[in-house]
Amino acid sequence: MTPAVEILRVARRFGNVQALAGVDLVVGPGEFFGLLGPNGAGKTTLISILAGLTRADAGTARVLGHDVVDDYRNARRLLGVVPQELVFDPFFTVRETLEIQAGYFGLRNADDWIDELLHHLDLTSRAHSNMRALSGGMKRRVLVGQALVHKPPVIVLDEPTAGVDVELRQSLWAFIRKLNSDGHTIILTTHYLEEAEALCGRIAMLKAGRIVALDTKQNLLSSFAGLTVRLTADSLPEDWQSRILRRDDQSYVLSLSNYAELERLLATLRAHEIAVTELSLQEADLEQVFLRIMARAH
Repeated sequence: MTPAVEILRVARRFGNVQALAGVDLVVGPGEFFGLLGPNGAGKTTLISILAGLTRADAGTARVLGHDVVDDYRNARRLLGVVPQELVFDPFFTVRETLEIQAGYFGLRNADDWIDELLHHLDLTSRAHSNMRALSGGMKRRVLVGQALVHKPPVIVLDEPTAGVDVELRQSLWAFIRKLNSDGHTIILTTHYLEEAEALCGRIAMLKAGRIVALDTKQNLLSSFAGLTVRLTADSLPEDWQSRILRRDDQSYVLSLSNYAELERLLATLRAHEIAVTELSLQEADLEQVFLRIMARAH
C-alpha cells in the first residue's frame, strides 16, 4: 500500500543552522500521526518541504507516491496544510476566502461543501464578515477551512489550536476525528501534549532536526512506565539532580524507575535533614515521556 507521506533522508540547512539532518519518516494511509518537538526542532521546516514551500537540500518527500518537487501539482492537490501563522487576505469575507481557495484547485459548485465546513467550524454566522473583523481564533478556523476545501486525503495541522478557546478546540477535534474515521490521514504538530495523547496513534519526536523517538503512543508510554514524583523541598541532594525533569521554585518533578528508588530518595532526604512539605506520585503521561526523551537526547 502506498504510504500517505514518505520522507527519505531529508536535510535542510539555513546558514549555520541545520534545521533537518537526514529525517526518515513514513506515515501510513488513514493514520492519526503526531509530530512533536520543542521550538526549533525542525517540525515546521519539515511541513514546509512537504507542502512545497521550502526545497530540501537533500532527500525526497512524497505525498501518496507523488514527489513534492517532480510532481508538485498532484502532491499539492492531495495535501491540505493548516499553517501555524495567521495568514489571511483582509479584503474578502469568510465565504469568499473559501470560494477563492476552492478556485485555486479548479473546483466548481463547491457551495454545499463550503456550507458544511462553515457549519462544522462554527463560522456560518460569520460567513459574510470581512476577515479583518474576526478574532484570532476565528481566523484560525478559516485557515482550517481553507486547508480542507479541496477535500485532501492527507491533512497536516501545524499547531491548529494555538490561541483557540476550549469550546472551539473540542468542536474542531470532533470534526477532525470524523475526517480521520472517514479515511483521511492526519498529521498533527502541537504543544498541547494532552491533545496528541488523546488523538494520535503513532508519534515521532524531533529534536535538533533529528527523530529521537518513533513508536506507537502505547509503546512510548509503556517504555517510560516508571514513577513521576513531584515534591516540594528547600533543596535536593546532588546525586539526585540528574533525575529532575522540571523545577518550579522549590517544587521538583523527578523521574524514578520504581518504588525502591522512591524509598532511597526519601531516605537520602532524611539523612540530609531536608524537609518535604508536599509529595505526590503521578502516572506517566505523554508530557513526562516527552520530557524524558528530550533530556535523554540532549
